[in-house]
Amino acid sequence: MNSRRGIVFALASVLLVSVAQLSMRWSMTRLPRPDQWLAMPSVDSNALAVVLAAIFAYALSMLCWLAALRDLPLGRAYSLLSISYALVYLLAASLPLFNESFSFSKSLGVALVMLGVITINTRPARAPELRSSP
Repeated sequence: MNSRRGIVFALASVLLVSVAQLSMRWSMTRLPRPDQWLAMPSVDSNALAVVLAAIFAYALSMLCWLAALRDLPLGRAYSLLSISYALVYLLAASLPLFNESFSFSKSLGVALVMLGVITINTRPARAPELRSSP
């Protein structure tokens, strides 16, 4: 197992999925509601292009995730994945185009998630114990 390569792939997956989430949010505020799709109202072509790019980012994220799972223990990999929740919240609340706001409770939740990720990923990995048969 190559832990460093696994972490790089996991973080690439986190970045791609975070960009995809934010892109979907931005696009869906500019596209018609799903119940209006059959009526074929005018469609913002920029928003539609961003949706397609976000779907592509999701696909790349999944490929990176599969590569990360090859090289990381599952517990470490999934803890890194939760960075995307914190990243999406922080970017959505800090970028004016999303019109989200910071709150103490949400920020505390993000801090706890990040503390958990740090805790899980800074502990040295233990080698599996070998049991001898009696």
